Formats: sequence, C-alpha cells, structure tokens
Amino acid sequence: MALQPAAGARDLNPREVEGNCRIAEQLAAVYRLWGYQEVAPPSFERLDTLEAGGGIDGRELVRLATDEPLGLRPELTASIARAASTRLAERPRPLRLWAMGSTFRSSTGDGGGQRILEQLQSGVELLGVRSAAADVELMRLLLAAAGRLGLEERHQPRLLVGHHGVLSVLLSQLPDGQRSAARRALTNFDPLALAQLPLPESDRQRLATLMRLRGEPARVMYQLEQWLGPVPLLAELGATLAAVAPAAERLGVALQLDPSFQPHFALYDGLVLKLVCQGQEAPVEIASGGRYDALVGRFCQDPAQAAGVGFGFDIEAVRELVAPTLDASSPVLVAYGRPEDLAPALDHLEALHQAGTCAELLSGATASQAEAQAIGEARGCSRTLWIAP
Repeated sequence: MALQPAAGARDLNPREVEGNCRIAEQLAAVYRLWGYQEVAPPSFERLDTLEAGGGIDGRELVRLATDEPLGLRPELTASIARAASTRLAERPRPLRLWAMGSTFRSSTGDGGGQRILEQLQSGVELLGVRSAAADVELMRLLLAAAGRLGLEERHQPRLLVGHHGVLSVLLSQLPDGQRSAARRALTNFDPLALAQLPLPESDRQRLATLMRLRGEPARVMYQLEQWLGPVPLLAELGATLAAVAPAAERLGVALQLDPSFQPHFALYDGLVLKLVCQGQEAPVEIASGGRYDALVGRFCQDPAQAAGVGFGFDIEAVRELVAPTLDASSPVLVAYGRPEDLAPALDHLEALHQAGTCAELLSGATASQAEAQAIGEARGCSRTLWIAP
C-alpha cells in the first residue's frame, strides 16, 4: 500500500485548510460587495472546451478515461464562458460572476512520468461588456480584493499590465512570416531566439529594446508612442492605467507596464494582468487574468455579447505568503475530573459555543487539573477550563 500522496498532490493540515478558507471568504466578501454572483462550474469538461480554442496546450490537460473525450479543468474561465453563453444566455448583460474551486494541470516529471498539479483558485468574470470601462472595473476589483489579504510593505506587490493588441501592433511592422516567432521570443524572454530571427539589424535592436521595456507606465508609454505614434489603442490603455493608478497607490501596489508580458495560458486577446509579490526567497505570482473576447465568441451566438474579462487568485500561494499574519484559531479545552462530570462539561462547552468561542472537549476524565492543563498546552489550546466538584 502506498503511504505517500501521488506526485504533485499534497496533504493539507488543519491550519492550512483553515487559512485557505479564510482567504477564500475574504475574497468572496469583496466580490459580493461589487455585485458578483457565485457560480460553480463543473470539475470536468469536454476537451474542446478545455483547450479554449488552442489557448491551452493539450499536453497540460488531465484527460479522463471515458467514452467521450473529457478532462479535468486547468482553469475556471472557459467553463464559465461556456455556461454564460448557454444556460445563462438569457440573463441581461453584463454578467458579473465569481467562482472558487480546484484546477488541474498535467506536466512531465524529471523521470518522464506524468505529474498532476492541483491548485485552488478564486476569481471573477465580467461578461458581455466590450469596453475599457470593464477593464478598469476588473483592475479596481483586483486591487480591492488584494487589499483584504493582509499584504504588507515587505511583500512589494506589483501589478504587471500588458496588452495583446498593443504587442500585435508593435509586431505588425515585421514581415508576416516572422511575427509569431518574434512574439514567442518576446513573451518567453528569450534573447537568443530573438537574435537568431532573420530580420534587419534595426528590427532586431528594436525588439531587443522592447524585450527590456517595462516599468513605470508613463515612461513606457512615452517610448511606445515614439515607435507607434498616436495609436487609439495606446490612448485607451493610458486612460485605463490613469483610472487605476490612484487606487494602486493607496493600497501600496506598484503599477508596471510590460508590453511583452503574456500570461501562461494564451486565452487573452486584450488587456493582460499579473499580481506579483516578493516571497521569502523569490517573487510569487498570486493572481493573473485579462480580456478574452475571442474565447467567449466560441460559445456565444450574439457577436455583441462576445466579450469577457476576468482574473483568478491562487489561494494557496496567497496563504503561503501571508501565513505568519493569519490569526491562529486556538480553542479552549474543556476538561473534567470524573466520568459523572461529563454532562456539566458538555453544558460549559455549549455555552462557550453560543458565545462564539471555539472550544473542544477532552475525550476522557483526567486525574488532576494540572494534567488537563498540560494536555491543553500540548494541543495548542488558548486555555483549559477545568470542571470538577
């Protein structure tokens, strides 16, 4: 019998589970305040839905051994977009939805075997609005949610912002046959691949500069305007960032514009986002998302409603980041000295519960109050209530 969990799986202890629940509740409270309603997408879907029109590599899907091609969801967005365009199609737009649940990705381990990564996510989707106002709402909601998580100055939170359309405009100046390779080199931050592209030296130099171009939005926007001129897409992106900047500053989140940034999944065709914090040893990504109009268009019969933008938080990444600041839930231990004192001990236990105090019962009588207190300390209880005549 195997005594260890499967590769990629983890056993969570009670404190870790409590931390996940608390973070999920904090996020859900913010979503509800903004008018978002909870949905529960299925854990498994048809593979063509999960692949999101080629936005997700089929090698990352966990496939199920079933009569029809099914797999476990690697993210929540595609399932919600499908449901919004079918079962929820008659609801007025915009649709403001949120969901929480586990996602599953497949990868190849060091020995060549399959590894499955399970991740607990919580996020929102704003569907049916193809406008910059929706992008601003989503970014402000992301910041509001992050502000409830207990992030501190030492975490150095940064919101990375990119735009698929802006990058496409930049690459449109290249020959058709080189645009895809140049995009891959830029988004993978691969200077070697960039140097090997059969392009004029001036184009390679500009792409190399673009690969390094990131930072304070005004400075990056100035450089982009020098290259592209007065492009409406740039003006819209600048207005979006200006509408978000005051909230980011209030919350201590640095805004960083990165024209070559693209998330892990290629679902997005507009604004893209990633919230990064400094962990103990390295930067940690705690949320990501963006606009995915084309994905909604795969399911939606009305082109006017084929619009969506959303984000998702990695709950366990947040928990590991802020775990030292989470309040420990230490119960009161109710102990008793004689078997006949069990009923009075239970009465005291329930009285504590009615007062909103976490309390647990010692499972048997103890010889002395000192012994009961020693047991309480070993169990990490806040105090011991001794019931005896």
